[in-house]
Amino acid sequence: MSPLRALLAAALVAASLAGCARKDPPPRPVEAEATSSSKPAAASEGAILFVSADTRGYLGPCGCSENMRGGIARAAAQVQDARKGPLPVLYVDGGNSLFGELKLKPGQVPQEERKAKALADAMRRMGLSVRATGPLDDTQGADFRQGLGLPELPPGAVKLLPAGARKVGIVAASTAAQLVEASAQARAQGADFVVGLLDVTLDVAQKAVEQPGLKADVVVATRTATEFSGEQNRLVRSQVPVVSLQSKGRSLLRVDLAYGAKPGAFSLQKGQEDLEREAEGLEKRAELLDKDINRPGTDPRLKALKQAKRDELVARRQALLNTPPVATGADNAFTLRFVPLESSLPSDAEALALVTAYDADVGKMNLAWAKAHGQDCPAPPPGSAGFVGNGPCRTCHEEAFPVWEKSKHHHAWETLEQAGKQFHLNCVGCHVTGWEQPGGVCRLDKVAGREDVGCESCHGPGSKHADDPSSRNIIGAPGESVCVTCHNPENSPHFDFATYLPRIVGPGHGKP
Repeated sequence: MSPLRALLAAALVAASLAGCARKDPPPRPVEAEATSSSKPAAASEGAILFVSADTRGYLGPCGCSENMRGGIARAAAQVQDARKGPLPVLYVDGGNSLFGELKLKPGQVPQEERKAKALADAMRRMGLSVRATGPLDDTQGADFRQGLGLPELPPGAVKLLPAGARKVGIVAASTAAQLVEASAQARAQGADFVVGLLDVTLDVAQKAVEQPGLKADVVVATRTATEFSGEQNRLVRSQVPVVSLQSKGRSLLRVDLAYGAKPGAFSLQKGQEDLEREAEGLEKRAELLDKDINRPGTDPRLKALKQAKRDELVARRQALLNTPPVATGADNAFTLRFVPLESSLPSDAEALALVTAYDADVGKMNLAWAKAHGQDCPAPPPGSAGFVGNGPCRTCHEEAFPVWEKSKHHHAWETLEQAGKQFHLNCVGCHVTGWEQPGGVCRLDKVAGREDVGCESCHGPGSKHADDPSSRNIIGAPGESVCVTCHNPENSPHFDFATYLPRIVGPGHGKP
């Protein structure tokens, strides 16, 4: 074999192996471990604290891109893996986690309550020490929330958690004044390290930590302003550091404590900026690879090679995140690190089983509810167009259908069926045509004929155009604003209109 052919063969083998490595690693069973209170005395060198917040009712990532972050099962694996080490491990939730909306439609109630229960079960699996609450926890009322049986911390309250040779104080607050008072109480009760869970947005939290008398070591802003305003992890290095987590369960905050010879004030670990810069550099390189991996039309062999490189970068970053700080002499130190829950990270088997059970239950529940209580979509107002399906379009535009049938839009419903999520209300809207629109489909038991992203998903309701074909009563050339209703930052973070558009146009459909 020539050297060139040998090199090509080696590349193909590497691509094949990388393609196999692309799949999420199988969940690792986690043996029962001792709680922090049963750790040996030798575990007094430090402690590890994990914080989640603003999960917004997400059990797992939602979207159609490669390498989607998030998932309660991945979060559980991080906590359980840390518990295999010698240090005490605490897990705290900042709230706004159980639901994604303040008000639910009647048809959403069975699914969203079942999901909240699955989240609560997973948090128990993670050994939840305590959690604060926010408006998105009370969507179904305080009685429902309290019925989940999770250890809660009301606004203004303090909870001291043993962490080896020190005590960690967790305080919940909804105002700056409440935060100041509760943090002082925590110190008075003997807390060595104080975490403030403040039910406000990051900008409000930044002002709150400027208040005199604040005794917290770190403050977590547990709420984001809008559905898509929590797309990034944020750390503000003020006198008291302020943290805002990427929303929807896509990241955890990891706080590592290193105990000095004597109790005393904690300070941010010296040199942490260097570690952060290195971790950020690895993350940016992974993000660049992500764009290439998600670019439509990428050669599968090249895609597999890039995926393998991305997985390597994630592993290197994870190793940095798992490196504990080291206290020197009498100093007590801590580090603040974000743990993005990447697709290449493992899932905890028991937490994943909870999610799988939810998926199976909720499809049956939603379908049963639709059959018993569902109502058809209203007719369009007089003079307005309604949805009619692909049939009338094909009558005059047969030449466009071969292009559409080769696109992923034509297989949108199939992708839900393959994942077992075709009856999930969070997903179906972007996989059928005219969901909850006049003349469209409003019942999960009456989707037939409206599956997939059809003509009217992009060109608008077609009843008037079908009756009187004219360029004035249809969207002839849909713009980017139509696409981003589904290809939004969450579901399709790498969407680029100019790059994606050529994948859905062709002769007879946008081209002569």
